[in-house]
Amino acid sequence: MSLTVILYFINEIQKYMNTLEKINIGVVGVGHLGQYHVKHLSKISGANLIGVFDSNNKRNNSISKQYNTRIFDSLNSLIQSCDALSIVTPTQYHAEIAEQCIRSNKHVFIEKPITVSLSEADNILRLADNSGVIVQVGHIERLNPALLALDSYTLKPKYIEVQRLAPYTTRGTEVPVVLDLMIHDIDIVLALVKSQVDTIHASGLSIMTDSVDIANARIQFVDGTIANITSSRIAKDKVRKLKAFQNEMYVTIDFLLGLTEVYRVVKNKGPRGLAAVPLNENEGNKQIIYEKPPVNSFDPLRMELSNFIDSIKGKTKPIVSGSDGREALKVAIQIHEMIIKDLH
Repeated sequence: MSLTVILYFINEIQKYMNTLEKINIGVVGVGHLGQYHVKHLSKISGANLIGVFDSNNKRNNSISKQYNTRIFDSLNSLIQSCDALSIVTPTQYHAEIAEQCIRSNKHVFIEKPITVSLSEADNILRLADNSGVIVQVGHIERLNPALLALDSYTLKPKYIEVQRLAPYTTRGTEVPVVLDLMIHDIDIVLALVKSQVDTIHASGLSIMTDSVDIANARIQFVDGTIANITSSRIAKDKVRKLKAFQNEMYVTIDFLLGLTEVYRVVKNKGPRGLAAVPLNENEGNKQIIYEKPPVNSFDPLRMELSNFIDSIKGKTKPIVSGSDGREALKVAIQIHEMIIKDLH
């Protein structure tokens, strides 16, 4: 057996062993959302939760006791004990923490938005590229079961309407509504539309805070697709809905109810859905059929954290890459700056 063949088999065995090893991971920030990162990472089979760090000692103690994990007294000590870190702090700290992690050659999962500014995001991506580490961004709605129910359909939307409304709470108000709520839908729209952004028109209002609380954006893409996105954090009720229209198909998603509905135009001899409405005789042998694709029940946060672990092992790629997070941030900043300019 030649040396080349031997080295090949050694390399393949090493790759296989790497997939079996657990990834040592820590959580930075154990507030409202961070506690769920700890919860899931303590149970994911491919992860070994090393511990947590938070500037709030009381919160640190509470979460460490609840999930039987170690408290680290400094960020650096946690970083040096891990292969990867999940960053769940307020957005203004993302860049500094991620840079410290990446400079130590650690993979990072960063909750959305990736950073406050594009320059910070670009710096993180450049450092990650140079270090060969993974950056994944927590745009959790990309993994909403109601959206994934459409995986078997070919989506080429020409018009998208999205509403994301929420009652007022103080949590999240340190950032404008565009970066708090709308960025979820910006990311989804960018994933659905395979074209570059052409023009953006936006407007908004500040009502409860010193920042923008209600925002609307109309995004036109180079291929002619239009997306109209509305976000508010002072609504009476929660609303998270998306409607997408394309040639011979209309899709509606209720992210809160986990409900996905599809209306398709097909020939009469084609498959029939739960209900069929024939078109008038001038339309020939076509009919509109209604379909309700099954929506599987799973926890999107656990899925994206599992995806992060598997990506580190080389078994897959991040569902939302650092570059994806950067593009969503870019559009969000453009929208926000346009609104601020109009308000002043």
